[in-house]
Amino acid sequence: MSKPPVKGPSKPFRAPMRITVPSRSDAFLRKFTELIGGPLGKHSNPGRINPGFFTIERVLVLLTVVAALLAVASKNACRLNGWGGTNSYAWACYSDWTALFGARGFAENAFAPFATGAEFEYPVLMSVVASVTAALIPAGEFNRALAFFDLNFLLVVGLWIMVVVVTARTAGRRPWDAAMVALAPGIILASSINWDMWAVAFLALGMLAFSREKTFLAGVLIGLGTAMKVFPLLFFGAVIVLAIRSGRYRPLVVSVAGAALSWLAVNLPMAIMNFEAWKHFFTFTEDRGAGLSSFWHIYNVTASVVPGMPELGASVINSLAMGLFVVSCTGIAYLGLKAPTAPRLSQLVFLIVASFILFNKVYSPQFVVWLVPLVALAWPKWKDFLVWQLFEVLHFWAIWMYLYASSADIKASNTFPTSFYVFAVLGHMIATGYLMYKVSRSMFEPDVDPVRRVGQLDPQAGAFAGAADKFVLGAKKHVA
Repeated sequence: MSKPPVKGPSKPFRAPMRITVPSRSDAFLRKFTELIGGPLGKHSNPGRINPGFFTIERVLVLLTVVAALLAVASKNACRLNGWGGTNSYAWACYSDWTALFGARGFAENAFAPFATGAEFEYPVLMSVVASVTAALIPAGEFNRALAFFDLNFLLVVGLWIMVVVVTARTAGRRPWDAAMVALAPGIILASSINWDMWAVAFLALGMLAFSREKTFLAGVLIGLGTAMKVFPLLFFGAVIVLAIRSGRYRPLVVSVAGAALSWLAVNLPMAIMNFEAWKHFFTFTEDRGAGLSSFWHIYNVTASVVPGMPELGASVINSLAMGLFVVSCTGIAYLGLKAPTAPRLSQLVFLIVASFILFNKVYSPQFVVWLVPLVALAWPKWKDFLVWQLFEVLHFWAIWMYLYASSADIKASNTFPTSFYVFAVLGHMIATGYLMYKVSRSMFEPDVDPVRRVGQLDPQAGAFAGAADKFVLGAKKHVA
């Protein structure tokens, strides 16, 4: 039976977007499946319109759930035997959540960060998250610190899944690149150390909103992320470069305004209510020593055993770290304005955040979580990604063995030497630097950029998409 004609104004038919996998991947998958029993099935055939239940995002979610199970298994020694003594070092299952639950007074007062005389060393929004989760732990005769860990871990898993899905949507025609975020060993091992995944989620959401030209909303999300951790603020460094290059400054102004409003909305009440507690994060960051994953810490460790080699104090490290970061940002801006084609937003954000991490005094093992989603967008090459993650895993274990050897009364032959820790930290920094080199090179050679090779210009460009270059360093000016 024929269908009646559709009435109404004539509109061009717009078919739903089809996501296809390049022929090279198709050929690879076909060869691989021949090894295990036959050609691709209807649910795995690249480019198929109706994949059934196993859509890309659902598969990514399932992969993340598997990775989350591995993550909790890696901490199970501490979950079963406690985080006391040297357990968290010997079994590499340390978490700030359990350490801070008792040390910062959450066991007695869920809203301890906001109390008079409070000294909670994190930004305001992280204080809110910590307090709300602590308030959800009922009083009683059970291990409340373990319950605090489990609740925070469940929330992090939810955020992890969100970041994976958001990364897939931000990646444009390459949604499978988000599998890097789903399966990253660095996230499996380090996601339960602290609340960093909250800030990662805000940055990921902000970049997705920006890519969809929701510029003000992107700024609001970045501002909230900055109220969690400082690093989402570095997003604006990339926006500044693209604004200068394109001559479009409205996206910069609108997004910065959104960020300022959301950051002030979160911070002002706390600053008015308890200024001393509010400013503790800033004073603590200035005065604290170098982080375990940083170059500055291994320098001081080396200086302590090398005669005549001076150790560096906090103030000197602050100045050197800030100076090197400023120099690196200047270099990134030069690359962004010199490249023959406008760089992709994620390339610039990755380079800036990676520079901040490498030179910063505060470098903790969980900072790898910051970079994984950015690498998936900026340089989605599995070989390079896995090599980098190998060094990150090596560095992760070296830190806990170093702390175990430093705090436990054990024979030197029963643990790794300090030199192993030093080389592991150098190794993970060099591996990160190698990714930065690859991204920088792809800015000048678009043909080696995996994202541009599938016909995309910049999936995250947002309001800068299609903008002609107004200012390029070294460009010849035409005289009429």
